[in-house]
Amino acid sequence: MAKLLAVLMIVACQRQAPAAVVAPVADVQPAAPVAVVTAPHHIDLVSAPPDGPVAPYIAAELARAKTDGRRLLVYVGATWCEPCQRFHNAAKAGQLDDVFGDLRLVEFDLDRDRDRLVVDGYHSEMIPLLALPATDGKSTGRGMQGSIKGDGAVAQMRPRLQALLATP
Repeated sequence: MAKLLAVLMIVACQRQAPAAVVAPVADVQPAAPVAVVTAPHHIDLVSAPPDGPVAPYIAAELARAKTDGRRLLVYVGATWCEPCQRFHNAAKAGQLDDVFGDLRLVEFDLDRDRDRLVVDGYHSEMIPLLALPATDGKSTGRGMQGSIKGDGAVAQMRPRLQALLATP
């Protein structure tokens, strides 16, 4: 009897655990998608519409920029303005992304948009003008304007733009 009991114990110890029950694929619910938020890394250039009021458009762009995790500036330039073209081209080429990669610039052309910009406070003595908008889309009166001609234009604008963006 002792031998039988010993054999039963050995056999019982060697038994495998029952296999896990696996649900059919159709019963498995997929996990909810995870939203991955990454910081913007390239300046976003947005061409302003050729007509219409400026302030409501800027207010809408400001709200969109906030949703997208970006800062917004109103940019006024002209095709004949060398510093404007140098800045625009540097932004477009990604040469300012290291510091301003979260920036959205709403671009206006001075020759086309001067009158409607002035109505909402976007005016300057020189261009390019980079201006901070208020939540209502009108100018806060804080901005950076003008630059030097030549290869140093963008380098001359960079610290001034950083200072403008650092203002509360």
